[in-house]
Order: sequence, then structure tokens, then C-alpha cells
Amino acid sequence: MKLRTSAFLLLAALLPGITPAQTKPERTVSYLGFDRNTYPGETSLPALRKTFSFTGYWLNNPPGETTNSWAGKRKRIQDAGFGFLVLFNGRTYAQIRTGDPAQAGKADGQAAARAATREGFPNGTIIFLDQEEGGRLLPEQRAYLHAWVDTVTAAGFRPGVYCSGVPFQEGAGTVVITAEDIRSNAGARRISFWVSNDACPPSPGCVTTHPPSPGGSGASFADVWQYAQSPRRKEMTANCSNTYDKSGECYAPGIAREKQLHLDLNSATSPDPSHARRR
Repeated sequence: MKLRTSAFLLLAALLPGITPAQTKPERTVSYLGFDRNTYPGETSLPALRKTFSFTGYWLNNPPGETTNSWAGKRKRIQDAGFGFLVLFNGRTYAQIRTGDPAQAGKADGQAAARAATREGFPNGTIIFLDQEEGGRLLPEQRAYLHAWVDTVTAAGFRPGVYCSGVPFQEGAGTVVITAEDIRSNAGARRISFWVSNDACPPSPGCVTTHPPSPGGSGASFADVWQYAQSPRRKEMTANCSNTYDKSGECYAPGIAREKQLHLDLNSATSPDPSHARRR
């Protein structure tokens, strides 16, 4: 934004017919969405749609789960008016440190593409690989990620990654942000980024009014920012603890408290960040 504004001012100085008063800065719009490991249920969709433009959608079992309750729900969710954040749960370092990580990435990329097709998502849908381990990627993690990205791309989908935007102290004077590490080592690969950073600031906490710009996440290139998690991480959210429920959860507005519908909050540059709605 600053570079764009500076360019306008330079143009105004060079061309007498243009004045700074005529050059208004661009206004960006952020859209609000949510994600959670378990499907919220049909009865909750109308109330959720009053607040949220899009929802996360798992293609395989979410972390810590033995089943995927989102499977088969794509049409119901689209009919309710939601856009999508399509997610595939990737493997941890412990799961790929032995064997061939690139082969594992290829197998999981194929599984992600098959699941997306089975669920009815069109070609060109962005599938985000869930990469929850922060810091600089180890060689095995990078080989797995790149193979997954290449395989998803070859299958006709677009690759994305969900990863940390929180600065990680790697050593004396060295700070690593996972999203930047992935991007700077991706080569010619085009990857969309869903960045997680619940630290307050820059996160406003568990608030659903005026969703923040994804570029404020700590990664200026982010397409999506997960800015609140449920339950809250106390060490990250001390400055915005009053925005969460006393239980530490972030609950959906407009839904009875006894339903315990806790969720994570996201902002995006599009109401359909995965570009996954069927026309």
C-alpha cells in the first residue's frame, strides 16, 4: 500500500493534471470465516452464515480425529451460502523422518486430489496442506511439502499451505517465520498461504467485527489469516484475553452458549478463499 501511494504521489509530481487530492488510496476488504475440526451441523449453518462468509472444510481426518465429519457436506454448505477453505491434514515430521518423504508427499497429494474430486470440488480449487509444526522446515519436511504441492498441481488443483506466521527464535539474533521460510524456498512453485498468528498484537483476539487484513498477520503475502484459535493459547493471548470466553474458548456469535460451538476465526481477501464454489 505504501509503495502504491508513493507511486501515485510521484506521478502527481510529474504530471500537472494529477494532484494528490485526486489519488485516493485503495481500500481492501477482508472477509470473515471460521474453521473447526468437527462439522457444526446443518441446524447451525443459518446462524453461522449471518456472521461468516466462508468455512474450513477437511478432506481427510483432522488432527487428533479418527473420522472426518465434514465428508459429504460440500453441497449443503454451498447451498447455505458459504465459501470454502479446503484443507488436507499432512504428516508430521515424526511420520516422515524415516523412509522417503518425497514419496509420502506424492501419495498424500494424490489422496488430496482424489478426496477433493470425490467431494465435488472443481478443478482449480485451492487445497491447503495443514503444516502445523513451526520454525524452519527440515529437509524431510521440505521434500514432503514440495512433492505434495507438485502432485496437487499436476492433478489440476491449486496448492496452498496452512502454516505459522509467528516469529520463531531459531538462535542468537535469528528469527524464522515458517510462512516466509516456505515461500522463499518454493522455487517457481505458486503456493497460496493461510497463515496462523494468534498473538495479540497483531491479532485482535476473538472478535468478529471488522476482520483484520490478512497482510497484517506477519506475512504480507498471506491470502488468509487465522487470527484466533479455540481454546486460546494463554502465552500468546494475554493482551486480548477479555475477548475470549472465560473458558478460554472462542464461541460463535448468535448461537446458544450451551451448544459449545467453539471455533477458530479467519480473515481472507476473498469470500471463497479456496475458489471452490461450483457455479
